[in-house]
Formats: sequence, C-alpha cells, structure tokens
Amino acid sequence: MPAITAAMVGELRAKTDAPMMECKKALTEADGDMLRAEEILRVKLGSKASKAASRITAEGVISAYIDGGKGAVVEINCETDFVSKNDDFLKFADDVAKLVAENNPADVAALSALPLDGKTVDQIRADLIGKIGENMTIRRFQRYETSGKLASYLHGTRIGVIVEYEGADAEVGKNVAMHIAAMKPVAVSGDQVAADLIEKERKIAAEKAAESGKPAEIVAKMVEGSVQKFLKEVSLFNQTYVKDDKATVEQMLKANNTTVKGFTMFVVGEGIEKKQDDFAAEVAAQVAAAKQQS
Repeated sequence: MPAITAAMVGELRAKTDAPMMECKKALTEADGDMLRAEEILRVKLGSKASKAASRITAEGVISAYIDGGKGAVVEINCETDFVSKNDDFLKFADDVAKLVAENNPADVAALSALPLDGKTVDQIRADLIGKIGENMTIRRFQRYETSGKLASYLHGTRIGVIVEYEGADAEVGKNVAMHIAAMKPVAVSGDQVAADLIEKERKIAAEKAAESGKPAEIVAKMVEGSVQKFLKEVSLFNQTYVKDDKATVEQMLKANNTTVKGFTMFVVGEGIEKKQDDFAAEVAAQVAAAKQQS
C-alpha cells in the first residue's frame, strides 16, 4: 500500500473541501487512488447529509442581493448559532440570494436544482452538511423585479428586509428598510393586513371586552377600537417613524416624494419550533443505559 502523504491529503481536500481526517481515511481505504477516494468521500458525505436531514434547523442567516431592479432576500437555516457564523455557510447564503435574483426560480425545489460552482445548489448544500456536520435547509425566499427601486437592510444576519419603492432618494429607501426591521410591520397599509391576523385580534379583543360587563353596543365599540388600534400598530404607513417621533412613515414618505410599493421582512427561525433539550432527563437516560449494560 502506498504511503498517504500530506500532499495527497491536501490535494483531495482541495478537490472535495472535506475535513482533513475524512480525506486521509478515504485515501487509506482507496489505497492512495485519488479518484476512488473522491467517490468514497461523496458516499460518506452524502450519507452524513442524509443522517442530518431530520434534525431541526431553527438557527441560520438572512441574506439579500440587489442589482438594479432585481433583488432577493433568502433565509437559510442550520442547527446552531455557531454554524451560522461559518464563512462557508455565509458565502453559500450570499450565493443563493444572488441566484434567486438572477434566475427567478419558482420555488425552493427549483432553486435547489440551479447550477452553482459546477454543481447544483442542493449538491453544494449536501457537501456543506458533510463538511460541517450540521443539517442545513433553504427555508424561503422572496424575489423582486421592478421598474422602480429596491433597497435592503440586514440587521446582522438575523433580520433581513427588502423594500420596493419609487423616489429619487436612495437614502429614504434604506431608512424605510431599517424602520421595518426595527418596528416589524406586517403590511404596507391597514387594508393589506391579512384577514386571519385581524380575526385573531378581534377574537382577543372580544374576550377582553366581554369581561368588562358593559352593554353589548359598548362592547362592540370597544372591540372595533382595539382592532383599529392594532391595524395602525402593524401597518407601515401608520407607524411612528423611528427617526422622527413626530411623524408617521406615510408623512415622512410624502415629504420625500417617495412611495413604497411593498416589502418583505424575514427573521431567522420565525415560526420554527426549537428543540428544548432537557439536560437532567438526558443524564438520567444515560445513567439508566449504563446500568443495563453493566
């Protein structure tokens, strides 16, 4: 059997981007045959990716890309906050955001099949899982293509906003994106708030008002007042502008001859139920297993 040199390991790592020890093991198993070692790694890393696929991915990053009138914001998830800071993971997110903007995929499945660096997006994702050892998923994206303008704002890597607007001042667009990240509106105006959100708020308001013991007509007015207050709080135009508490966002936009057409805000892990580890139960289970083996 030929000696497995550091140079051989380095060459295989450069080709596959797999961990050093995995490269050495593959070369040993392949008796130094580089091509065979590559095949072994693909099988092993693919298997590793499959094993990771069932694990919850509630951490991750938001990435955004804009080029003229085309832009996109994406959320890519992983298992731990530590991996969300990994340079390769961050580059993957940036690459995917650019691909979405440039190629307009219909959904995540179509995006996963797009070519990236000589492979498909999904193959790159699987390679990263094999290299890093954590499950990773492309959760969602939103693409824009407009004759108007686009602005984006990333609060670190955990909140991302993209805004479609019309107006001469690019700084206004950026400021609106920052406001959205801070105040988290759910729609541009009150009449665009989703019906299910309004109904949920109406139900909560009705339950509270009913406890007051007041006449039905007063209760009805209380409920309607609560709903209208809610709509103002969650619609962009009616919110108090974060940089000027004496003006609403709508007033600020009119003063700057700017119109917002729409926006998307992603927050990492929003709506994903995170796994809650019970450390005490885990230790107890390990102790019980050890007793059974002894």
